[in-house]
Amino acid sequence: MTLNPVTPDLEAVLRTQLPDAAFGDVTQAYLEEPRGRWTGQAGLLLRPGSTDEVATTVCAAHAARVAVIPYGGGTGLVGGQIAQECPAPILLSLERMRAVRGLWPDENVMVVEAGAILSDIHDRADEANRLFPLSIAAKGSAQIGGNLATNAGGVNVLRYGNARDLCLGIEAVLPDGSVFNGLKRLRKDNSGYDLRNLLIGSEGTLGIITAAALKLYPRPDSAGTALMTVQNPAAALSLLAMARDHVGEGVSAFELMHRTGLDFLNETMPDLRLPFEDCPDWFVLIDLGLARGLDPATALEAIFAEAVEAGLVHDGLIAQSEAQRQGFWAVRENIPEANRRIGSISSHDISVPLSEVSDFIAQGNSAIARLGPFRVNCFGHLGDGNLHYNVFPPKGETRDAYVTQRDQIKRTVHDLVHDIGGSVSAEHGVGRLKVEDLERYGDPVKLSAMRAIKAALDPHGIMNPGAVLRG
Repeated sequence: MTLNPVTPDLEAVLRTQLPDAAFGDVTQAYLEEPRGRWTGQAGLLLRPGSTDEVATTVCAAHAARVAVIPYGGGTGLVGGQIAQECPAPILLSLERMRAVRGLWPDENVMVVEAGAILSDIHDRADEANRLFPLSIAAKGSAQIGGNLATNAGGVNVLRYGNARDLCLGIEAVLPDGSVFNGLKRLRKDNSGYDLRNLLIGSEGTLGIITAAALKLYPRPDSAGTALMTVQNPAAALSLLAMARDHVGEGVSAFELMHRTGLDFLNETMPDLRLPFEDCPDWFVLIDLGLARGLDPATALEAIFAEAVEAGLVHDGLIAQSEAQRQGFWAVRENIPEANRRIGSISSHDISVPLSEVSDFIAQGNSAIARLGPFRVNCFGHLGDGNLHYNVFPPKGETRDAYVTQRDQIKRTVHDLVHDIGGSVSAEHGVGRLKVEDLERYGDPVKLSAMRAIKAALDPHGIMNPGAVLRG
C-alpha cells in the first residue's frame, strides 16, 4: 500500500472544515519519545476539539491516502507515537478533548473524552467519593485514550485488572472516518462482536478512541502500606499468597524490587529519602485498601508476624502516616526515572507465569552475566507476573559503549521468556519497538487473523502504519 505525504492542498481542504484552534505547531516535543530512541516526523499537527473534528480529519486522510499517527500524552515507551519511515503524516493529538461527559456515582461509571489526563480522572472520581484504579508513573501526563489504546497496566492490576478491564464502552473513529458509538454504560451486553475490546490494545492501528465509559469503584475506607525484606523472589510469591489469605482482594498492589533499584536512586537522586539504612537484596511493597471496620495496620502486622515465623521475611516497615506511606511509594515510582538517568542498554517489559518468576530471574541473571559485567535492575508488579527486567552498563560506564550488544541481550531475555510461556510485551504494547519480536514469538494463526482484521478495517493502511504490524 502506497501512502502519500501531507500536501498544501490537503491542508487547505482541512482548513475549510476545521476551526483554527485545531491546527498546531509541530514542535520537537511531539516528535520525541521518553527514552530518546527515535525522532519522528509530521507534515501537519491537528488537535481536534470534538469527535466530529476527529472524524473529519480521518475521512480526509482516508481519501488522500495520508497516514494518521494518534498522539496521546506521548508517554509510550515502545515508539507507538513516533512515525519515522512513512511519508510525512498527520499527527493527531487528542489534547483538547479532555471533557468529563458524565459521572454516575451510583452506577460507578464516568464517561470521559480520550484526552483526559489520568490524574485528572482520579481527582474527578475522588470528588464523587469513588476510585478509578488505573495508576501508572506517568499519570500526570498520560491520557486515557492512550492508556486504552495500549491496554496499560500499572500498579493496581493485581486487584482491578488492566485498562481493558476498567472500560465498559468506547467511542471511536474508524479508518474511513465513520464513528463507532459504543459508549454504553452496561455491565452485560452480548450483542455480537466486541469492537470495544478489539480497539482497546490496538495502539491506534484500527481506529482512534475518542471517549470511554470507565468503571469506578468504592474508595477503600482505609489504606496501609508496608515494605518487607524477603529472602528471594520465591519467598515474595509465598508472602503474596499469605497476604491474600489474610485480606483477600484487599491487597491492592504488591511490588517486587531489588537493591539495584536503590543503588540507582542513590546515584541519581541523592536527596530522595530511602527507607533502609542497609539495602536488602530483595524487598516488596505491599499496599492494602480495606473496607470500613478493618484496620490495615493490624492486618499488615499479622502478615508480617506470620511471614517472619515462616522464614519468608526478616525485616519490615509499616507506614505510620500518610506522609510515610507516600514516601514508600516514592521509592517504587522513582525507580523508572532513576533507570532513565543511568541509561539502560536494553529494557524488557515482560510477563511470565507466576510459578516461573523465580527461575526466570535466576536464569536471566546467569545468562546476562555470561554476556558481560552488566547490572540488572529487575522490579515489577509481582502479583500479575509483570517484570521490568532492564540491563545496564557497569557502574561508571555509559550504555553507548555497549550498543552493539543490545540485540543480543534482548534476544537472550526474550528467548527465555518465550520458552517458559511468557510474553515479551506485558503492559507497554508493541509499538514499533517490538514489531520484529511479535513476528518472532507470536502465534502464526493469531498474526494472520490480526493482518486480516487490519486489512478489513484499514484497507489503505493509514492508521499508525508500522506500529504493531509491519507496514
